[in-house]
Amino acid sequence: MKKYTTVLVSLMVSAVALFTPSCVNDLDVSPIDPDINSPDKVLNSIEAFQQLLAKCYGSLAVSASEGPDSSPDISGIDGGFGQYMRALFNVCTLPTDEASCTWNDQTIRSLHGLSWTTSDVFVTAMFSRIYYQIGLCNEFIRQAHAAPADLQGAEMDYMIAQARALRALSYYHAIDLFGNVPFSTENDAISATEGPEQVSRYQLYEWLVDEIGGENGFRKDLRPAAGTEYGRCSQEFATMLLAKLYLNSEIFTNCDDPKYGGEGRPAIAGEWDKCIEECRSIISSYPLNTPYPYLFSADNNLFKEIIFAVQSDADLIQSYGNTNFIIKSSIVSGNSEWQAALGVNDGWGGLVVTSQLIDLFAGEESTDARYIFTDGSEFGDPHIKNVLDQSDFTNGYCQMKFTNLNHDGTNISSTAGYPNTDYPIFRASDAYLMLAEAQLRRGSIDAEGLEAFNAVRERAGLEPLSTVTLDDIIDERGREFYWENMRRQDLIRFGLFTTDDYVWEWKGGTYDGQGVDDHFNLFPIPTTEINTSNKLEQNPGYGGM
Repeated sequence: MKKYTTVLVSLMVSAVALFTPSCVNDLDVSPIDPDINSPDKVLNSIEAFQQLLAKCYGSLAVSASEGPDSSPDISGIDGGFGQYMRALFNVCTLPTDEASCTWNDQTIRSLHGLSWTTSDVFVTAMFSRIYYQIGLCNEFIRQAHAAPADLQGAEMDYMIAQARALRALSYYHAIDLFGNVPFSTENDAISATEGPEQVSRYQLYEWLVDEIGGENGFRKDLRPAAGTEYGRCSQEFATMLLAKLYLNSEIFTNCDDPKYGGEGRPAIAGEWDKCIEECRSIISSYPLNTPYPYLFSADNNLFKEIIFAVQSDADLIQSYGNTNFIIKSSIVSGNSEWQAALGVNDGWGGLVVTSQLIDLFAGEESTDARYIFTDGSEFGDPHIKNVLDQSDFTNGYCQMKFTNLNHDGTNISSTAGYPNTDYPIFRASDAYLMLAEAQLRRGSIDAEGLEAFNAVRERAGLEPLSTVTLDDIIDERGREFYWENMRRQDLIRFGLFTTDDYVWEWKGGTYDGQGVDDHFNLFPIPTTEINTSNKLEQNPGYGGM
């Protein structure tokens, strides 16, 4: 069973609400402040700080401190929709060639159609969840620095480094999804009436790189993975985060391009050598010797390749998001045979994959270990391959990659009905493919890059390639990381997200797919934020939407 510390300490912190959204029609998505004692009364031991840090980790996994949907941290939206990993899936995977949702809840169809607006409830939920998480981490760091002298020392420094790492992860999601965003750290004064200043993508990129790996960066204060409790941020976590920043440096600092906004500074050239260096350190310590399906099983916490994951536990970490959402939404409701095949006791019948994702495996379905899909016929509920009708769950195959069965096929049943499967955020195979891509973008791939690329293919049961192109990279990433919330970023980096050059079912709102305006490479700052702060400017292209 995975370890999870119940949060016993909560703080009345207005810092959790870095912004104060107003109510727009029926949309009122805003952080809820915990209602508890003052810090000096409860934060009087290392154990108390450990419990508060657990809230910073737990906020990635659950929507509320008690149960899956008791009093959700983010109000104005269903506790399931507002859970961090489910919100991340909605904005990183549904708008791509990886998934379609057959539900018609509020604006969910707008995500896959790339037609969202500034008042989209799912976009607002993601923005709010990011800044709720940043607020928690800021307050932890603030209180830790203010703790009595007898609590200061190596353990406190280690906890502060973890909080900084979790904050950096959320700022990474902010720079990727929203571009020029509100920015605040533990050093900024808290105001109940005004939100933080907005910084450009360029500025946030520079801050993140320095915050992680600079002279005073947190990486050196974390512990190596070998000495880190599972589920905690390690030095390898920091290395992967830094590599991802370097890989996307041209996008994240492209301030001359009006679709990103900014200061008119030239974009930082691709930081390929730096990316390669970070990836090389991961590859040297993480051979790809774990069978691919094991990484998405109920006991995936056993396998070293997962560098960081958001935890689930059937009894202790319950959520209507996270992998509970991924697994159950892939099963037709009431089909007990299908439910048993994935180790759960319920099905929600909502998520399918597009035919374009299936086509990435064309000709190698029988040999590629990553082809873990079903057309439903084996369970008596046949699906067609193409998503002709977005409201029909039988349109589109279903993923079987994420499962609540252990890697050996056994199932630890739970009366609670929640999975034990953790949701990977960083896996070592990403470093292998990032190294190969960075070499190609730098000029050409050498033996090291080719070996890294083929290590991923060979683990999947495929023959190695003698030559590799960027087209091979984007396709391999699609096969390796589907439903791991990377595809949107990858398609943008390869110039394929909004273009007519590559389309998928219902891209742009039509079955055949069509290109959309480039401003959809970023999500809008929610209307609720713009309306309540004179410090924020909307991303280009969203005026009046």
